[in-house]
Amino acid sequence: MATFSGHFGGGVQSYFMFLRFLVVLNFLSFLLIAGFILIPSIVFRSTSNMTVDSTGCVCVSGLEECRVYDPNLQGLVVFYQYFLDLLSGTGFMEYSYMFYGYYNNTVAESSGFHYNLPLAYLLTSVFYFAFCLICIITRMGSALRIAVATGSGAAGSYSKMVFTGWDFGCQGDRATQLKQKSIHYQLQVDLEEERLQKKSLSLTLGQTVGLCSLRIFLMLVSLALIGGAFFGIFKATVFSQAQVGAEGILGLFWVYLPSIVITTGNFVVPFMCDQIALFERYSPSTTIIMALFRSVFLRMISLGVLLFTLWSQITCFKDSPKCELCQYNNKEYPCWETRVGQEMYKLALFDFLITIAMLILVEFPRRLFVDHYSCALTRWVGRQEFLVPPNVLGQVYGQTVVWTGALFCPLLPLINTLKFFILFYCKKVTLFSNCRPAVKTFRSTTSIIFFLVVLLFGWGIALVAMIYSLAQIHPSMSCGPFRSLTMMWSIVPNTFYTLSLTTQDFIFYMGSQAFSIPLFIFSCVVLCYVAALAAVYFDRRKWK
Repeated sequence: MATFSGHFGGGVQSYFMFLRFLVVLNFLSFLLIAGFILIPSIVFRSTSNMTVDSTGCVCVSGLEECRVYDPNLQGLVVFYQYFLDLLSGTGFMEYSYMFYGYYNNTVAESSGFHYNLPLAYLLTSVFYFAFCLICIITRMGSALRIAVATGSGAAGSYSKMVFTGWDFGCQGDRATQLKQKSIHYQLQVDLEEERLQKKSLSLTLGQTVGLCSLRIFLMLVSLALIGGAFFGIFKATVFSQAQVGAEGILGLFWVYLPSIVITTGNFVVPFMCDQIALFERYSPSTTIIMALFRSVFLRMISLGVLLFTLWSQITCFKDSPKCELCQYNNKEYPCWETRVGQEMYKLALFDFLITIAMLILVEFPRRLFVDHYSCALTRWVGRQEFLVPPNVLGQVYGQTVVWTGALFCPLLPLINTLKFFILFYCKKVTLFSNCRPAVKTFRSTTSIIFFLVVLLFGWGIALVAMIYSLAQIHPSMSCGPFRSLTMMWSIVPNTFYTLSLTTQDFIFYMGSQAFSIPLFIFSCVVLCYVAALAAVYFDRRKWK
């Protein structure tokens, strides 16, 4: 990581640290899902004598039309259809462990062993979100401690670099040069921000009012561009869902139309907003934050627009007759959970393919063109800069897609692990081969915290989507572990009332005031002790 900081500054280093954190997070998440959902499903499906019908489920009679779902293709299949199915998640992939519809609503019982697969599916999904939240908060706490210890102000930064900035353990010319470049970039950031701060303090009242008015106008223009992108996503999703069933290359284009519109909007609108930001005259760090906020708003809400459009088609918000019989649009969405999982799968896959295509077809040819041809155009184009904000937002967007689709596509964390692992080394190669150091850099200590805050925002959006799916939409009656329930969350109270009275009383006691109030008091005492211990430890280090 010191190589990134020495050649390209701390901001680029913080990006690769953030990407490495996402790789580990997704891999651990896949192990969690594999241990409690995937492996038990494979074992219980292979040993059919161990499985019985799930208890505690309320079966609804007279709704045979709602239980019709047959994704398996009949007859001969054209050879290239398997490739199209791999890209779209249909065909042989639709009815597999990849998606929600393949999992059974069974309970395994054998020799005293009892495993409720629907309950395990739901609780694992819930704990998956809780596990990711704990990892993010822990990582954020570590970054915050580093930021507080090193100091974020210019005066503290100057003092640290002048008196304690040099590492006397550096050995060799390469390590020395990297350390010199790292200090150079830190001084560059501090001096640039101090120059802009002095310039802003010297403005008159009229200049300040004019600058604020200009910024408000440019902000409205940016919001108008983002609103246009949302409208395009809504229309593209509605049209794409109406074209389901089309075959061949054209059918693949229609099913990928929402992903194409979202990716195009995520590229064009931030680029235009970045051009607008040139006239806002913020400091480098503030410019980075504003660019991140706009990109976050665009990418996250675009995903929300896609989900809202899908749910409006599935649940018939306008009380369409299509949803009267099954309480959801069974004719067009016989297994709506799998359909949502396919959309998230296509978003993740298309984002990865576009990123790799940009590296191969744009960035490498640009570097070759600039290095081997000398003219006014090549001097104007130059080597590209490694822009941290769009790269970070791309990873946050990809992770949010995985969180949103993990309930409907349990293997998405594995796909995302491989995706981020490949991207880490592809970005590293293109960074050192094709990119030049950025003209404007920013501090890595504050950027890491901001990256995690943005990631936490994406987690919150995915959490809202999961809660709505669990508690509001009727599960598909023809597929999945909750096919015989009115709501996915109903499996929890249904399973609770199958427990013994002693167990029920114990669980009720755990949630009562008689247990929660003493637990809260004990937690406060422990927290005060830990805070006092940390203060003593900090004072000792300070005096040393």
